[in-house]
Amino acid sequence: MAWVPLESNPEFLHKLGVPKKWSIIDVYGLDSDLLAIVPRPVLAVILLYPIPTKTEKIEEGKSSKSDTPDSVYHMKQSIPNACGTIALIHGVANNLDTLQLEDGFLKKFLDETKELSYNERGERLENAQEIIDTHMESAHEGQTEAPSEDMEVYHHFIAFVHKDGYLYELDGRKLTPINHGSTTPDTLLDDAARVCKEYMARDPNEVRFTVVALASSE
Repeated sequence: MAWVPLESNPEFLHKLGVPKKWSIIDVYGLDSDLLAIVPRPVLAVILLYPIPTKTEKIEEGKSSKSDTPDSVYHMKQSIPNACGTIALIHGVANNLDTLQLEDGFLKKFLDETKELSYNERGERLENAQEIIDTHMESAHEGQTEAPSEDMEVYHHFIAFVHKDGYLYELDGRKLTPINHGSTTPDTLLDDAARVCKEYMARDPNEVRFTVVALASSE
């Protein structure tokens, strides 16, 4: 069953059990002066981008066996329109030590799936009713009217996280995380911005990109 597409809704994060000291922060531009005003620390960067047909082969071509460590939490998107929730889960799941996730259904889900495979995690999400209900509730609370479940969506969410000294792109449609080279907690935002610019360069006339950061709100 397809889910209703999710807007970039900061309150959704807190409904998942993320403490209010962390929030989804808008990134207004990828130049250094605009990145500098984003509160730190930044734990994850989420990119919403259009997926025209001509880029699909690029996406598929990067899906290959990798040497990604087991410490990177990555899950399959097997549910249409669930990419926003999966991007947030990727951001949270790879920062549990820092976030101190509150007890609740997401913490339980991550505990139960941490030893499972990429495919098995995606299958579990299909039956995670409390996460599904929270997604649907947040989708209908967005600033614009929620589209129907069967509406074809041409935008996609992906997440960038720091793990063990590397920048990983996490996309539920890709078989493996994509390693984009070295990064640190301090340089994560700048390094992720560089990759976001690469996505934008694929179609210089396209303007429908949104970047947000999971960052400190204190």
